Amino acid sequence: MKTEKKYWLMKSEPESYSIDTLKKDKKTPWSGVRNFQARNYIREMNLGDGVLFYHSSCKVPGVYGVAKVASAPYPDPTQFEPTSDYYEPRATKEKPMWDVVDVAFERKLTEPLTLTDMRTDSKLRAMIVLQPGSRLSVTPVAPEHFAYIAARK
Repeated sequence: MKTEKKYWLMKSEPESYSIDTLKKDKKTPWSGVRNFQARNYIREMNLGDGVLFYHSSCKVPGVYGVAKVASAPYPDPTQFEPTSDYYEPRATKEKPMWDVVDVAFERKLTEPLTLTDMRTDSKLRAMIVLQPGSRLSVTPVAPEHFAYIAARK
């Protein structure tokens, strides 16, 4: 059964993991998500879904690149590692609490689409990332918003 392609915005602080790091690595597990709604979005992801790679908590936040979901969701291994910042003592191998997907680099935007530019673009007004109080690290993106942003050079 073929599933409909979905689109996502995934935030990362560039000091922790940037679009340049993903370009170098080619692919990475998107680990460390510790918000239940963001986790639920990860659980909805499918191989090949589109990703807008967003830099957050930095001088110029915004979309810096395009990536894709490169795996089905699977248990986040960091939840089982006692030395990890993302250790979850309630999680067991039989009943994990947190999931990841692998994310693969597609391309870096020549110029980022900054949060300021996104806020002033009427075509993007409905994006979840622009809504008051939106702080999730993973959010769905409407196909038309993804296409509009991904069409940038």
